[in-house]
Amino acid sequence: MTTRVAVVQMVSGMDIQKNLETAGHWIEEAARQGAELVVLPENFAVFSVKQMVQSGIDEKDQDGPIRTFLSKTAKSLGIWIAGGTVPCITRPDGSDIQNRVRSVCRLYDSEGQEAARYDKIHLFDADVNDSQSTYRESNEIEHGGDVVVVDTPFGKIGIAVCYDLRFGELFIKMEKSGAEIIVLPAAFTKETGDAHWEPLVRARAIETQTWLLASNQGGQHTSKRATSGSSMIVDPWGKIVNRIYTGEGVILGEINMDHLKKCRSSIPVQQHRRL
Repeated sequence: MTTRVAVVQMVSGMDIQKNLETAGHWIEEAARQGAELVVLPENFAVFSVKQMVQSGIDEKDQDGPIRTFLSKTAKSLGIWIAGGTVPCITRPDGSDIQNRVRSVCRLYDSEGQEAARYDKIHLFDADVNDSQSTYRESNEIEHGGDVVVVDTPFGKIGIAVCYDLRFGELFIKMEKSGAEIIVLPAAFTKETGDAHWEPLVRARAIETQTWLLASNQGGQHTSKRATSGSSMIVDPWGKIVNRIYTGEGVILGEINMDHLKKCRSSIPVQQHRRL
């Protein structure tokens, strides 16, 4: 089975409505080119940390402006959308979070229904040699804890977000749960992304023998914040099928499950794993 997929790269700003308009443009372009599944980057709509909690309140229910945008766009175009990340002040069990949010990737089907929710597990609390210097996601975000793999018409999709990429055990758990495609919305800093993004993305695809759709932010957002770009589609052999380096845009590719099966049968890593 072959599916045409798309990965969107953005350089999101502080204006949520403008970010939604930009995302809508690239989603429509992807659909025009035949994409059945589109992946958006992390923080595609809400990039400003100062807006996180208020946006999380606005997005508590399914009629929040960003969730409505994703649902309506998926339904109107008849495609699936992995909606980057959206702040949310409630946990999957419905309980409220105080003064922080969850960073949530919601997967919408072609009818505009939410097919899966993944709450980012690993939070980027790090010191980086760039203009911003210090990143403390845990000040605004509460980590999730559940591994998510969902059945779709294209195959089983696992979801990870940005800093999750450094934790191979999460990807192995998704593979053990049947993942054949992994979507990865991200906003890697330029400093860390230039050094680590490509080798990590390719390594995660190789070790899980999955198709990996990595959607990154890619440019200068503020005077202090820049992201690394290089969004890519990687096959189960670790080959980069398509890539966009910097700036906003969309890339497309064909994912083939026969190719995945061939990779897994030729080197049956799953059967050989001992730990």
